[in-house]
Amino acid sequence: MARGPRHHLKRLNAPHHWMLSKLGGTFAPKPSHGPHGMKECLPLILILGNRLNYALNGREVTMIVKNRTIKIDGKIRTDTRYPVGFMDVLSIPRTKENFRLMYNTKRRFCLVPLTAEQAKFKLCKIEKRVLGTGAIPYIVTHDGRTIRYPHPELQANDTIKLNLETGKIVDFVKFDIGNTAMMIGGNGMGRVGVIVKREVHPGSFEIVHIKDAKGNTFTTRLNNVFVIGKGTETLVNLPLDKGIKKPLLQQVNETIKKNKMQKAGIQKASKKSKTTTEKKVTPKAAVEKKEEQVEKIYKKYPKKQAAPKKSKGNKKVVPGKKIGKK
Repeated sequence: MARGPRHHLKRLNAPHHWMLSKLGGTFAPKPSHGPHGMKECLPLILILGNRLNYALNGREVTMIVKNRTIKIDGKIRTDTRYPVGFMDVLSIPRTKENFRLMYNTKRRFCLVPLTAEQAKFKLCKIEKRVLGTGAIPYIVTHDGRTIRYPHPELQANDTIKLNLETGKIVDFVKFDIGNTAMMIGGNGMGRVGVIVKREVHPGSFEIVHIKDAKGNTFTTRLNNVFVIGKGTETLVNLPLDKGIKKPLLQQVNETIKKNKMQKAGIQKASKKSKTTTEKKVTPKAAVEKKEEQVEKIYKKYPKKQAAPKKSKGNKKVVPGKKIGKK
């Protein structure tokens, strides 16, 4: 009979976007209880080991974390399995590096580098607005935060800009038509575009129409939309793909071209190295210096003249006759 929650996770049952090799072992790190669920987070051990390549095994990760060198949202974390989720800020003061965890168009987590000023805030989506005990209003964000006495205009699905040092709301963006948003769920996870239309279906899910920078339109549920900017300007830096999803054939052709270019570059480099080794000729100055050094060595250590061979007694050696004992 089971007693308590499970503390292990098989590698085959781990989320696919963690990108763990099937033959890397039997188990995978199970995320600790925190602000994000298992399918919506990336454990800290995988970020330091697999993404940033700062550690080779779990023991090195524990050494890094126990030295209190990792901060997430401005707070030191010493748990190797701490769940890091969407929009979380990871900072390493020793190396002066800051990253924000976001989605790319391949529905995977990616680390976006930040400056020191950009690492001081994060964006949070409002899940619900509630009136608590004593008629105190408060909001609940997507990362489990509760903020009391919010702005009266803030409602569910809006986005707030939170200062990580003070924990106060600096700015907010309403869920309106014309603002930019990113998809955080569904088939188009990681895509970025402008909100064009919002459809309300009573008794069912609300649907939002989004248009990206290349003019492609796509639809998704309301729960999968995260507003990240006013108008066409975003409040945070985007990944390298800028939230524009390419067709599958185009992705395949680009990967084939990259592989060909890499092979051609390797072949050119090998040919250049061969030609340089074959055509290497020492200059005259270097040859003259070597000759001078050799002459100095010969002057210091002259060759000894070989001593004349001693004749064996007074016996004359007649050619053709063997000398032996009588």
